[in-house]
Amino acid sequence: MTGEAGRGSAAPPFSAWERAIAWRYLFAKRSQGGVALISAISFIAIALAVGALIITMSIMNGFRSELSAKILGFNGHAFVVDAETTAADRGALIARLKAVPGVIQAIPVIESQVLAQGPIAASGAVVRGVTPQDLRATPIVAGNIKSGSIANFGLGEDGGDEVVVGSKLAESLGVGVGDTISLISPSGGETVFGDLPPSKSYRVAAIFQVGMSEYDQTFLYMPLAQAQLFFGRGQAVDFIEIRLRDPDRAPALKPALAAAAGPGAVVSDWTERNRAYFGALQVEHNVMRMIFMFIVALAALNIISGLIMLVKNKGRDIAILRTMGASRGAILRIFFMAGASIGVAGTLAGLLFGVVFCLNIESIQRLIEWITGVQIFNADVYFLTHVPERIDPLEVAGVSLWALGSAFIFTLLPAWRASRLDPVEALRYE
Repeated sequence: MTGEAGRGSAAPPFSAWERAIAWRYLFAKRSQGGVALISAISFIAIALAVGALIITMSIMNGFRSELSAKILGFNGHAFVVDAETTAADRGALIARLKAVPGVIQAIPVIESQVLAQGPIAASGAVVRGVTPQDLRATPIVAGNIKSGSIANFGLGEDGGDEVVVGSKLAESLGVGVGDTISLISPSGGETVFGDLPPSKSYRVAAIFQVGMSEYDQTFLYMPLAQAQLFFGRGQAVDFIEIRLRDPDRAPALKPALAAAAGPGAVVSDWTERNRAYFGALQVEHNVMRMIFMFIVALAALNIISGLIMLVKNKGRDIAILRTMGASRGAILRIFFMAGASIGVAGTLAGLLFGVVFCLNIESIQRLIEWITGVQIFNADVYFLTHVPERIDPLEVAGVSLWALGSAFIFTLLPAWRASRLDPVEALRYE
């Protein structure tokens, strides 16, 4: 040991004897001046903090991703409000809009609120009038038919009398496929007795379930021709809904869409309609990330208390190593490795815990609900039917680097104090 320690100043950084001493100090028993219990607590605290940060960020990313997919799949990416009132003029307008690069669909839409009445209850709803072809070309609805069929949707005079209803709306009204519901429009029609709200009965052709309670509870689809007749629109529509190949390019394509729509048209996009909603999600995401990063830093701060106690308990050993020729740099590296290894192990354990938890989050959710008998994720409150998650590799890497950086920084101070210890003072009272 004497010769090996004596060559400490010339040995490469983090040499074998430095690692061996750091490892021995880290797991020394309390009776030997070790701090194994504090080290274990620091390890667990860092692992839990890192895991919690990864889980929280992944769930919030999942919320944003799922909500974005549902909102942008159910609604359009851009919207054109125009004064065209004839089918021929609107057809030419749609052709010009579809010619814009990046546009994959342009749908004439009538959208209005109604009171829907079923056998057991009545509920407010939103009618969306679209052509049968456009409904079948909307994957989030056509691909999520829970019961019934949309094969005959829109057939018959004036589009027929069939509607497609959201699953939660159908449940609240007490109707199924083949049943009849009555729709009452708030816009009254003129009669000899004054303005009376128009009312008509429709047959439920199909029930859809997109997995977002706001849409499943609120919307029903009606053939465009029948919606124009029911709401008294004539040949006009409320707006033209545009779907893009890349929804993120909607703001950039607005000038081209406005040019294709012509003067007098009003063009908007999904970022304008949902700015407050997605802005709130982003603010919440950033705040939660900052809070949990502070928690990770506080967990890493525990390393300081453990190392300070270790340095105090190992003062005699440090003095002996110094007198045997170990340099201050070697002492600093020994205690740095002792503290940093806790941070590295805690970060890796937290990383593994967080990723495994996220990959099995639905099974964990079902298990907790089965044990407690309580629904921990209410779709009526959170809009989605399951806990979403999306692991972002860059974010996980950032969390890991933050935890490691915090552990390394908090390790340096007690390690530096150990390297500055005066051997003479340490051995004076021994």
